[in-house]
Amino acid sequence: MNKEEYRMQLKEWLSSFQNVVQDEDIRQKAENLLLKMNDERSSEQEWYELAESIAADMNQPEALRDVAAGGHQLPPLPYRYEALEPYISKEIMYLHHQKHHQSYVDGLNKAEVALKKARRTNDFTMIKHWERELAFHGAGHYLHCIFWFSMSPSGKRKPTGQMLRLIEHSFDSYDAFKSQFSAAAKQVEGVGWAILVWAPRSQRLEILQAERHQLLSQWDVIPLLALDVWEHAYYLQYLNEKAQYVDRWWNVVDWREPEARLKQAQQVKWTPF
Repeated sequence: MNKEEYRMQLKEWLSSFQNVVQDEDIRQKAENLLLKMNDERSSEQEWYELAESIAADMNQPEALRDVAAGGHQLPPLPYRYEALEPYISKEIMYLHHQKHHQSYVDGLNKAEVALKKARRTNDFTMIKHWERELAFHGAGHYLHCIFWFSMSPSGKRKPTGQMLRLIEHSFDSYDAFKSQFSAAAKQVEGVGWAILVWAPRSQRLEILQAERHQLLSQWDVIPLLALDVWEHAYYLQYLNEKAQYVDRWWNVVDWREPEARLKQAQQVKWTPF
């Protein structure tokens, strides 16, 4: 997409909401973006950063709502199915989004509804099955939400600012990061993902591989409370009575730490789907 095509796409996007938006900050940013687009000295990168800021402001009210159990939805793509050609074909994008991602949304909703029923009836005989379904489809859904919005036909092709500084701090250089990320993606065993993550504990970026989507964990989450059920955590005392260890563990839980973590975690707000 050339500069003029990008200009027309942004103007069309602005016109879709500019006359109805009430927030004065958003209106001013939109007017500033229009001025930038009419200034031939300005760059597409400037337009992109302004549009990104406007989109973030517009998504803020929606991000405050929660998603009820079984209420997840397929997010609309922020571009047309053919927009990433020739690198990713229209056919792949359509099937990937409409068929595969939709199946994860459906599976996640089904698992959440089933677990809600299990809590209501106190019948957990199928807990292992539904937890696996929750993890597989939930991780698939959340990772795809990140995936779609991490691509664009006319986006920012290299990080700057704090992201670039953290990449250079964590991986020595941007080129070294790209090499490690690419190698991790190419060597995922079977099917899965390469994922750039932020580690709050070590205050560094890290690259992880995920086989399938999850290996029994969801992404897009921040842990609050954890129970170690590896054998080394209980075997010397409880031998093979893991259930007894789990039941007694509740006598030593201190909710001050999870509550503090929750307070910090709630500062993170992403658009819900």
